[in-house]
Amino acid sequence: MCGIAGIIYKDKKTHNVGKSLTSMLESLQHRGPDSAGFAIYGGLNLPENNYQLNIEIKNKSEVLEQVKTTLSEISPIFQEELIKSVENYNVYRCEISLNNYSMLKPLIRNLDEFEDVQVLNGSHSFEMIKDIGKVKDIAKRYNVTKRTGTHGIGHTRFATESGIDRFHAHPYQSYIRPDITVVHNGQITNYWKIRDPLERKGHIFETLNDTECIVHYIADKLNQGYKLEEALEESVKDLDGPFSILVGTPNGIGIAKDKLGLRPGVMAENDDIFAIASEEMSLQDVLDTDHVEQIAPGETRSYTL
Repeated sequence: MCGIAGIIYKDKKTHNVGKSLTSMLESLQHRGPDSAGFAIYGGLNLPENNYQLNIEIKNKSEVLEQVKTTLSEISPIFQEELIKSVENYNVYRCEISLNNYSMLKPLIRNLDEFEDVQVLNGSHSFEMIKDIGKVKDIAKRYNVTKRTGTHGIGHTRFATESGIDRFHAHPYQSYIRPDITVVHNGQITNYWKIRDPLERKGHIFETLNDTECIVHYIADKLNQGYKLEEALEESVKDLDGPFSILVGTPNGIGIAKDKLGLRPGVMAENDDIFAIASEEMSLQDVLDTDHVEQIAPGETRSYTL
């Protein structure tokens, strides 16, 4: 079932995006009790070539030291925080510097080879927060309501096709292109038809989750020169099955809905805000408007700064 939400502030200034998304997702909590996540853009403000890593680590001191040692061989660790999660796991968040973006994914794959370690994401222009549990608990655990930015997307998950864990929680990220994220409600029934050409191009998949396939697809289209709206329009043509897809980029957000309209999606805007969600009540948490539009079957909407 799942619930998706996105918000962007049109003045390009930072606002309390974390608080807004938390409120929107709490209204959608009934759609997904398993896990939740956020991608908040415009508030991280890292120096060029610096990246924030979020790394799931089993609560063993020797594992954490192994991760730190490996990172220190590549870059100084500028900031670090250990966030206590559930099921005897912590999330180690740190900032490192790399010579170029192409070094990020090999580093992540190297860290993933360690026992009891799973890198959740690495990013420059957005902050990823995702974990097991309900929205309010995750928001409290990571102090989400204090996170500022220009825009963001979020998700509350009802797992149907893959495990209930931090890594499979949405948003998903692609490293084909920097800082592209996707949250998704639905199912892509031609998954392998979409995945095979991407793999032949050299794109690396780590799961069988169809949301990962979508984020690689969108990132690949953007790399080909498509604008966000155009990439979303292509997704409606190419992807089969019931879906509502919400995409986040460093410059905006957008939604695409399947041709039959089998998954919900609504949007509203005023002079200050453009917002998208699975249900109307989620929009009313952040937007004072009586004009809520249903996203039509096969329709796409986007807003870029």
